[in-house]
Amino acid sequence: MLKEAKTQAKAQVGIEALWRALAKNLWVIIPRVIPNLVKDAEMIEGDGGLGTVFLFNFGSGVSNSISYQKEKIVELDESLHQIGLKVIEGGHLNLGFASYKTTFQLTAIGESETLVGFKVVYETETEETHIPGETSKSALAFINCLENYLLNQGL
Repeated sequence: MLKEAKTQAKAQVGIEALWRALAKNLWVIIPRVIPNLVKDAEMIEGDGGLGTVFLFNFGSGVSNSISYQKEKIVELDESLHQIGLKVIEGGHLNLGFASYKTTFQLTAIGESETLVGFKVVYETETEETHIPGETSKSALAFINCLENYLLNQGL
């Protein structure tokens, strides 16, 4: 049975800069934003659009039991500023999940403020796990780090 966890946060960055970072340059920016968690990333299939596959190699801040994760863009809506990434190999799938998909939904609040909605839809192989709740906390921390990175880059 599919389950979901949701959270949201405000970022003091305009929607277009945040969208570019999440939907266009994620694989380039993420190792710069959270280098202790993601040591490097590459686009291994596709052109950045729907169906694109990324390989994220994890750093020292991630459990030794997980060294990498492949994610595929399964939702991409430019007009709604929504992107969904599904884990297709490694990572969460090695931690007892049958499926794991994260979706970011951006909504402009003002010229330099964006509401970031985050949702994880998952199915576990076992009864219950605490990982989705941890993922929500991690997503909020990531958005905060991304916001700081973009503000420091003058975007």
